[in-house]
Amino acid sequence: MAVGRAEQKLDGNIVQGLAAGILAGLAASYAMNAFQSAISRRQRSEPQPEPRRTQGYNDADPATARAASILSENAFRHRLSPRQKDVAGPVVHYAVGAALGGLYGVAAELEPRVTTGAGLPFGAAVAAVLDEGIVPAAGLSGPPWESSASTHLYSLGSHLVFGLTAEVVRRSVRSLST
Repeated sequence: MAVGRAEQKLDGNIVQGLAAGILAGLAASYAMNAFQSAISRRQRSEPQPEPRRTQGYNDADPATARAASILSENAFRHRLSPRQKDVAGPVVHYAVGAALGGLYGVAAELEPRVTTGAGLPFGAAVAAVLDEGIVPAAGLSGPPWESSASTHLYSLGSHLVFGLTAEVVRRSVRSLST
């Protein structure tokens, strides 16, 4: 059965959108890390509370390192060493960023209004769904109501950087393929 030109173009756009989105998600994850590092350097001069323990994990461990630990323990029956967590946490962060970017890239091809707001609504949605919903529900953090307002603002700010960067990079990459 022959595929029409419009269908071929849409399929090609979806593949290009996916590829652009994956690259955008990786770049956005990097930008988010840079933002968080800058904030952390500033906060190191302030006294910090003792980390809590949540379901056997130290609160000082990022949710990505906890996710990597859970995956390793459940899938491979292997407990990650602190050094392995230091490597595996960022791998999870970049993998999730690439996946979210890929979904965003496809969504942008199917419905261009998704990109309204230069990626900021996308970043806010990721913060709300991931940090406020999925991460606590998975036991990777405490419930949202136990976190301070500054923690929620930090998360939102980080994800706004993620969303904005994802859109700028996605748009730039897509402009190269047109």
